[in-house]
Amino acid sequence: MPRTGRAARMNLVRLCRAVLLAVVCALAPLSAVGAGTVVLPDFTQLVQRHGAAVVNISAAQASKAGPLAFPGLGQDDPMFDFFRRFIPRKPEHPRVDPENRSLGSGFIISADGFILTNAHVVDGAEEILVRLIDKREFRARVVGADPRSDVALIKIDASDLPRLAIGDPDKLQVGEWVVAIGSPFGFDHSVTAGIVSAKGRSLPDENFVPFIQTDVAINPGNSGGPLFNLKGEVVGINSQIYSQTGGFMGLSFAIPINLAMDVQAQLRASGRVQRGRIGVAIQEVTRALAESFGLPRAAGALVSAVEAGGPAAKAGLEQGDVIVRFGGKAVESSGDLPRIVSASRPGSQVTISLYRNGAARDLNIVVGEWLDDAGQRTRRSERVQPAPNKLGLVLALPTPAQRRERNVEHGLIVERVQGVAARADLQVGDIVLAIVSGGRQVPLKAVDVFNRQVAELKDGQLVTLLVQRSEGANYVTLRAGE
Repeated sequence: MPRTGRAARMNLVRLCRAVLLAVVCALAPLSAVGAGTVVLPDFTQLVQRHGAAVVNISAAQASKAGPLAFPGLGQDDPMFDFFRRFIPRKPEHPRVDPENRSLGSGFIISADGFILTNAHVVDGAEEILVRLIDKREFRARVVGADPRSDVALIKIDASDLPRLAIGDPDKLQVGEWVVAIGSPFGFDHSVTAGIVSAKGRSLPDENFVPFIQTDVAINPGNSGGPLFNLKGEVVGINSQIYSQTGGFMGLSFAIPINLAMDVQAQLRASGRVQRGRIGVAIQEVTRALAESFGLPRAAGALVSAVEAGGPAAKAGLEQGDVIVRFGGKAVESSGDLPRIVSASRPGSQVTISLYRNGAARDLNIVVGEWLDDAGQRTRRSERVQPAPNKLGLVLALPTPAQRRERNVEHGLIVERVQGVAARADLQVGDIVLAIVSGGRQVPLKAVDVFNRQVAELKDGQLVTLLVQRSEGANYVTLRAGE
């Protein structure tokens, strides 16, 4: 190779190395900045712009027969308010002494003084004081409170107040950063941050709220405060924590703000909240039940009982139907249905998509109204127990008196239980109403017919029974011969 060509080639190599080194040197500080600043966001601007609309709420509870007490805790102990909220109270116990004030948080949603908080923060309060970030204090009145959703709307007489922008919790993504501002243990305007851990969480006795789960540090006093996204929009109201110690353990739950805003709009308009109901008892669809009912997958809400004369019965829903959509919204699990139905306006007509006998179909239903009265809730037929054939059951025909007592037209009453049925928690006194075979539900009217069907089952074969007990009817899946 000519000397000049070799020199040119060497110069090109040196140039490439120089360019590569320059690129590496330029990217190195960016990587450091990315790791230190971009991945971990700066919350200072959010707090400075929106913190002034967060308020401290102090509520003096009504006095009743005497003070509520917890062993080892005085009423001036910060943990007292936590236990007052989260430990069930016996009906005869009073709230707290009027000298004691429960602390909570809230946030302003309108410049003329409307404030959102939790219903439990102002529950039974004789006097409510709201303190702003500039130390001004106002007496507040309760416009309305909804214990079912734990949302309350209160009002102070003020004007030109800072207010918060409302975001869309449906756009939240698991893993997204969120920020809470509140008054834990009375420490005003404390800021904590974390991520969204999960969405649509169901909690015991909280059927109407699809909670946002976060790992934001929330403690007693944070209740009612806002949960922000990084845009500074409110996406939730901090409401509950899960704890075995009384302190924060990484599990906190917020009420989605779209649900809260719907509740406050109704409270402002009429002082009460209307919720839909259709009059069914439901249970989760397991893989075994999906197989028994010939479903394409384990999803939906399985109807285990239908209230006589209720909206569902009038629409033609039947025991054994599996609801997969309600009003165009997917029902992935049984917990989805109460929330979707309750959000429907009473009197509205809604289309239900369901599976019956393994086939898809649609029904139209007129939504009824949920009333917090036992007589208006889904009526649950009494359920009696099973007893021994190949499934471990000894059955008999119920007497006319038993049929009237249990309000059933057919079925077999359980007289003894052992083996497979006992392990599946079937009990003496249960009534086996039907067997699901080939994706179809077959009512049981004769003991010998049922025993022949059971005798034909192969060991390991799944069989699903519809069983009625005092608390309602449920589908139970058993595996023969185990």
